[in-house]
Amino acid sequence: MILPGFSHKRAETQRNPAADFPCNSAHCTLAGLGEIFSIVSMTTVIIPAINNEQTITEVIKFCVRQPMVSEVIVADGGSSDHTAHCAELAGAKVIQVEMPGKGIAIRKALSQSVNETIVFLNAAFDPYPSNAIRNLVHPVVKKECDFALAAIDDYTDEHVELLARPLLKLFFPNLAVYRHVCSGVFAMRRSILEKIDLFPDYGVDIALLIDLHQQNLRIREVNIGPVDTGKKSWQLLSEMSADIARAIIRKAGKHLQGKINIEELGNLYAMYSGIRHEIREEITTLRKLVVFDMDNTLLLGRFIDRCAEKFGFEKELSALRKHEKEAAVLTKRIARMLKGISSADLLKVAASIPLIEDAARVVAHLRNQGYITGIISDSYQFIVEFVRDKIGADFALGNQLEFYDGKATGEVTIPSLFYYHLNSQCGHALCKTNALIHIGDKFGVSLNNCIAVGDSENDLCMIERSGMGIAFCTNDPRLKVKADRVIENPSFKELMDLQN
Repeated sequence: MILPGFSHKRAETQRNPAADFPCNSAHCTLAGLGEIFSIVSMTTVIIPAINNEQTITEVIKFCVRQPMVSEVIVADGGSSDHTAHCAELAGAKVIQVEMPGKGIAIRKALSQSVNETIVFLNAAFDPYPSNAIRNLVHPVVKKECDFALAAIDDYTDEHVELLARPLLKLFFPNLAVYRHVCSGVFAMRRSILEKIDLFPDYGVDIALLIDLHQQNLRIREVNIGPVDTGKKSWQLLSEMSADIARAIIRKAGKHLQGKINIEELGNLYAMYSGIRHEIREEITTLRKLVVFDMDNTLLLGRFIDRCAEKFGFEKELSALRKHEKEAAVLTKRIARMLKGISSADLLKVAASIPLIEDAARVVAHLRNQGYITGIISDSYQFIVEFVRDKIGADFALGNQLEFYDGKATGEVTIPSLFYYHLNSQCGHALCKTNALIHIGDKFGVSLNNCIAVGDSENDLCMIERSGMGIAFCTNDPRLKVKADRVIENPSFKELMDLQN
């Protein structure tokens, strides 16, 4: 695919790509310049991607601006967001990868590319330094190396430092010197890559590096400068670490037959068992907090929806939600629909909504493990306290519905804790995250040591900004993307293993 704007006229008026590659005058010939121009003008960028709608557009725009790039391919691994659509709009060729796995995506993209020089970029990195692609392509095109691996300033691969590097030092010590063996940013010739059996998952990058090293091909680390690499979820880091470790061990078994003994593997197992134990011990000493949403999270239903069914204002509620998008106004107008209903009748509605079966048992377990537990809800305080008492949590926070002579007046007060303040983590005027920060301050728990569990758009900021965000039985694709964990079944059993 020739990208929009890539014409001979553009190349002539903007710059000569060969000029990007300075050569020694003693060795630089007209034929050599012609070869460089030809190859550099035909570079393909391949970008494996999944749920990267926040960064993919800018990454592709960066590629399009490079004179040496004539093709950009995004291999979409089943994104639940708008990654594929954004990539197409930005000018990339998008291919859908039916089978999950980064290695599978790379292989499919490679089969549909047309150029000999291939650059791989990480879809989550943005912005890239202006010379990143040029610096990677240069030594490959000039045949100074077979594989150009990016080194990135101010970047640490968590899964590499904790797992991959010790394994490399044990099995492939010559590769442990490279700074970023799993960044997914590198350049090489397709004629070499096509001969290698790629790992199907996140282990593809480290497995490729090991294979190239074992074949005595030339590997060069190329500094590309600083890159904003974003934040990976705990869930993704766990998956990546497992894939990377599996790839290194399998390659060691293949390439080092007869050189690995049981004692080495036993020492390795003991080392990681010790690390795991230390982490668990540290977690048990931390002050930590778990906060739950109430509606459709702790309760198998939404309180106000059940009230609408019971007291006959379903149509009005639906119309209001459709037309009113300002959170505070919506909260106040919904409260008016409850005017004249007694607190006793409202509590009967709450009591009729089933709890998640294991909610009380899991909350008790978490409290025994040292967690402070509570509920932050945009429902009403007396209902939230009712649920808090049923599950045995430590605190409850909701809106204050006003009563007179035991009946709702139709007025509601939104606690100041929900409103934007100097320490707010987002720009929303009204947000559960604001309340969570206040609660954390009260108990001496930082936001990084908070775990948020919720199901809806109203929980999105809280889930994204907590140390761990858990999407619970949600239909919101954005929540699934931002969460560190996704629980699909109506049970909190997975929370009992948080310390593992």
